[in-house]
Amino acid sequence: MATVGRSNQIGVALALVALVALMAFIAPYFWTTGNLLEVMRQVSAIAILAAGGTFVILTAGIDLSVGSALGLCAMVAIVAADNGLSPWTAILLCLVAGVAIGLVNGVVTAFLALPAFIVTLAALTYLRGFVYVGTGGTTVTPSEVAFSWIGQSSLLGVPVAAWIMIVVYAGGWFLLNRTIFGRQIYAIGGNAEAARLSGISVRRVTAMAYVISGLTAGIAGLIIAARLQSAVPDLGSGYELNAIAAIVLGGTSLMGGRGSLVGTLIGALFIGVLSNGMTLMNVESFYQQIIMGFVILLAVLVDRLRRRGGRRLEGSG
Repeated sequence: MATVGRSNQIGVALALVALVALMAFIAPYFWTTGNLLEVMRQVSAIAILAAGGTFVILTAGIDLSVGSALGLCAMVAIVAADNGLSPWTAILLCLVAGVAIGLVNGVVTAFLALPAFIVTLAALTYLRGFVYVGTGGTTVTPSEVAFSWIGQSSLLGVPVAAWIMIVVYAGGWFLLNRTIFGRQIYAIGGNAEAARLSGISVRRVTAMAYVISGLTAGIAGLIIAARLQSAVPDLGSGYELNAIAAIVLGGTSLMGGRGSLVGTLIGALFIGVLSNGMTLMNVESFYQQIIMGFVILLAVLVDRLRRRGGRRLEGSG
């Protein structure tokens, strides 16, 4: 099955290369240094969000709340800045909010045995309500956002947000591939009952996967807040769908137990390049939504075909 996973990653990588070539041909400005740096900034938040979501989906779960969680965390950081709190306090509150959201989702899903789809769909709704309450239904724009360097500055010519993304993926890769926790994540997604019988604390590991998803939502929210330097009521809306599309396009199975962060990163780059290219071509926002909707549908279809192919390989083996 590792061979199947590698072939999926190669397929998506080739599709990404083809998309980049197409965008460079259709929109010459795409290949400029300024635009490529902007793509990196835009991709960072989605990629980080998708990294945490990968842990959840590998356990055969789903986290539909990450977009609203991102919005809430960003709002917390901006409101903290608007009230004169120090930048490090704002950053800490933003990350703590993300972890708290993930912890609630994880405990309710894993320990109360409620369906992840319902739990996180409910969270998507009430978190969005909290964002509206926190912003008062209007745009909150502090006079100064001292942590704006996170979303706007560069280090060694690379956006700080991209460096954060690299650190998140390096840490996530280590967790999944070099620790017992990572092996337990894959085992639970492959067969939760077998994992339980082998001595794995399925509920604890599953809850931790949601905590990681919440933490990455907090990090992504911090980047968005730093880049926009403001908070709006619908901040983060739709991010959850782009994150899930990136995860599935990257080869992670919605049924759990199969996938990788490398694939997720490639999927996020595909989504980011496509979105940026459409913007450069002046594609209307509603048409962009239609196209992204079809991309998500395609991602789910590819996942289904991939699972069928995997079952055939297992049967022939």
